[in-house]
Amino acid sequence: MSVPKDLLYSKDHEWVKKEADGKVRIGITEFAQKELGDIVFVELPEIGAELSAGDSFGSVESVKTVSELYAPVTGVVAEINEDLEDSPEFVNESPYDKAWMIELESVDDSAFDDLLDAEAYEKLIG
Repeated sequence: MSVPKDLLYSKDHEWVKKEADGKVRIGITEFAQKELGDIVFVELPEIGAELSAGDSFGSVESVKTVSELYAPVTGVVAEINEDLEDSPEFVNESPYDKAWMIELESVDDSAFDDLLDAEAYEKLIG
């Protein structure tokens, strides 16, 4: 299982990508989607919602279970991936590309201090 080196990770198996425009894109890792199984529904927050690190921002429903999604950093929801409403299977097919879930803005740089780099995340799931 590959863990992209250019992302940061939470212990709750969310990935975090800093975008060039200062926004932060978030999704769940390949490890998480494999553990959940076939994803059948994704619930995401409203644009404009204010999230603190650790807050639930939605859920992912698989044939096996429903799992909460937790914000790895604090920020304001600037965008949600509406494609997941009609195509929740993207989470299984492309967790790091097509299946990003939310984009946050107004994220403080210190928020990244508590996240794991790829090497530390590999140790966590290894």
